[in-house]
Amino acid sequence: MSQRISFVAVLLGAMLWGTTGTAQTFMPQTVHPLAVGASRLAVGGFTLLLVLLLMRKIQLRHWPWKATILSALAMAIFQLCFFTSIRLTGVAIGTVVAIGSAPMFSGVIEWLFLKRRPTKVWVAATCLAIVGCALLFSNKEGMVVHPIGVLLSLCAGLLFALYTFFNKDVLEQEEAVASVAVIFSVSAAMLLPFLFIFETEGLLTGRGVATTIYLGIAATTIAYILFSKGLQNIPSSSAVTLSLAEPLTAAVLSVLIVGERLDLFSWLGVSMLLGGILVLTLRGRADRGTS
Repeated sequence: MSQRISFVAVLLGAMLWGTTGTAQTFMPQTVHPLAVGASRLAVGGFTLLLVLLLMRKIQLRHWPWKATILSALAMAIFQLCFFTSIRLTGVAIGTVVAIGSAPMFSGVIEWLFLKRRPTKVWVAATCLAIVGCALLFSNKEGMVVHPIGVLLSLCAGLLFALYTFFNKDVLEQEEAVASVAVIFSVSAAMLLPFLFIFETEGLLTGRGVATTIYLGIAATTIAYILFSKGLQNIPSSSAVTLSLAEPLTAAVLSVLIVGERLDLFSWLGVSMLLGGILVLTLRGRADRGTS
């Protein structure tokens, strides 16, 4: 896969993630956020893992378990933080803060652990995107800014950056599809006990099942396969910046479907988000092998 196609794959995966918050609003509100995350990962991870095992397309004997467990742990806690923040502070703000903060965390992680300095293209694209997120966040009409919700969104951003960082190590040794299957199956196994602790009433209703299937297959399995395929050929910091297509998608859907309202500054923020993504996508080829 060429680097340009890798950028597009990550972008498409992020757009599918952007539907997560809106889709979660169709889940019965009696279902605890952690139960939503656990069922999502269980459907996405276990289904894919079973298919690969039946097709004998996966070998677990020499699997990189340390990086896998760290990735799975980051993703498991991410589910709790992200879905709880959506409940507390809304789809647009919850998604924007979570994914909007991730590029900063990702750049710092790479700088600290890999001694890899950010390129000018990455800095420009990330600054555009972060300012865009700030403008989008400035909209208060029709939204609730919940302090704990925002804090949980920031935690989700850090956890997403950590997932991407550790997943990069797994992808150096394994194929993208197999890595998604194993990481999400392990993550789902970590969360399954909570299905017996927290409220799940409504999860097995028609709406609950349909939402879970969508979240598990489209917004998890397909989205993370696309993201992981692209991540094999581009730096994790660039991939995380491209993932800002998620709040862009979430903001648009929150207006069109959920009924949240965005003002002029918020739409300017959407435009800057898109600009940052385009800068990184169109100029990314010049940064092959760097971050």
